[in-house]
Amino acid sequence: MLKTQFPDLAKWSLTMDAEWHISAAPYFLQFKKPAGTSRGVMRKKESWFISIRNKKTAQVFIGECGLLRSLSYDDRENYGLFLTDLCQRINTENKKDWSSYRKELLEWPSIEFALETVFQQMQFSSEEKFQLFSSDFLKAQKGIPINGLVWMSDLEDMMLQVQAKIEQGYNCIKIKIGALKWEDEFKLLQEIRNRFGPKLHIRVDANGGFSHCDAIYTLHQLAQVKVHSIEQPIRQGNAEKMRDLCRNSEVDVALDEELIGCITRDDKVKLLDQIDPQYIVLKPSFIGGYRGTQEWIELAEDREIGWWITSALESNIGLNAIAQWTACLNSDMAQGLGTGGLFTNNFPSPLVIKNTQLFYDPDQIWDVSLLETEQTSL
Repeated sequence: MLKTQFPDLAKWSLTMDAEWHISAAPYFLQFKKPAGTSRGVMRKKESWFISIRNKKTAQVFIGECGLLRSLSYDDRENYGLFLTDLCQRINTENKKDWSSYRKELLEWPSIEFALETVFQQMQFSSEEKFQLFSSDFLKAQKGIPINGLVWMSDLEDMMLQVQAKIEQGYNCIKIKIGALKWEDEFKLLQEIRNRFGPKLHIRVDANGGFSHCDAIYTLHQLAQVKVHSIEQPIRQGNAEKMRDLCRNSEVDVALDEELIGCITRDDKVKLLDQIDPQYIVLKPSFIGGYRGTQEWIELAEDREIGWWITSALESNIGLNAIAQWTACLNSDMAQGLGTGGLFTNNFPSPLVIKNTQLFYDPDQIWDVSLLETEQTSL
């Protein structure tokens, strides 16, 4: 397996002098329609945004803390309190290198990612908003291949979603499973395979929705419809049972939620060596941003474990930060990006989907006026 070449990250050695002020505030993204998972139905999604503003020039850099309640490692009651306190400390301590906070931020991966984002923008020194890394993606010369996501719903609606994705040209789709009766979900997968043929690349995501016993039977059936892989068939925290599934399944297993909470390199090594999965699914907001994701990729490639990167219901601000970094990795696999169209109050951006790929279109503009209106502290 070829080793991934990572983009150079800035040193982030900026002095937060009196001209700059950092602050944070929440923002609630509203779903266009309820989004179903095996964990329940979501109608809104809480995010927090960090901004660094220059008092003289009014220049502002914004990063998104991609918190997902009930799932993120740093989902805690004092989340907002810690974040606002951290901003106050950064404003008053004037440390020359914000990475001095990194050890503390291991416990707050979504906040670490947002800070990486804002400081990377500052160091990139672009006059354009939200530009972080130079690449063919940023120049609109190359797109990122993505999978088409099918949300849980009733069977008729899920088939309509699949049909729409096929008509849009997707040859890789990802289907959320685990909330309906398995017999019905399996019939749906059979119908999809029969209607759209063997070339369609099908991923399924259980979000830990099956018991170990049910998963053994489920994986056997998934092999019959030639599913590419299943993400997180059982709940995280059952390493021996997950190892058994990875060893004996006819379908490749990808770890997703299992990675959440593994914050040290030793923890990551132990998990990968114990379970030995075929793939890992990487959500930067959940696993420590660029730094944490890069560490996972390095360890996975040392063990010939495949990977792909997925957004986690961020707004276009967070999605953009993930996409620009992902584009630099030059992976041929379909990534799990492109969920920006799910929300009624997302922010218009240059991110567009063309021919089943995510592109950055410089002719489109950023508009974060909704954020600035609703967040008085920004």
